[in-house]
Amino acid sequence: MMIYAFALLIGVIAGLRAMMAPAAVSLATAYGELDLTGTPLAFMGWRFTPWVFAVLALIELVTDQLPATPSRKVPVQFGARILLGGLSGAAIGASGGVLVVGLALGVIGAVIGTYGGAALRARLAATFGRDRPAALIEDAVAIAGALVILGCLS
Repeated sequence: MMIYAFALLIGVIAGLRAMMAPAAVSLATAYGELDLTGTPLAFMGWRFTPWVFAVLALIELVTDQLPATPSRKVPVQFGARILLGGLSGAAIGASGGVLVVGLALGVIGAVIGTYGGAALRARLAATFGRDRPAALIEDAVAIAGALVILGCLS
């Protein structure tokens, strides 16, 4: 039952920071914390995959702070979050033999994380009177959340 919760929650992380979820899943796979051997998602643990996702996650953390960055709710940004949430949820699901269910839960989580994260960040920004502290808090929640989720899987 926990695998379902973790697939949903990693999708929420993708809704907060699109690249954080696949970076965390890929690193966990590469370091043996998540077993995707023999699944269609085994590539998540290949030699360079974790590095590519990690670099993209770091770039996202920086670009999210820029004023010209589009809303996470515009079609391209939203679609990326759904795709990457689904991928990450599917990987967690695949490690427990329920790839398709994990994919669906990852997508649902990404939708929740996208809209919930945007609403929470807007409230925090209004409280602080500016967006940067809210964005940094959201970054911290995404990083810590990904670490907790994958730490619980091992």
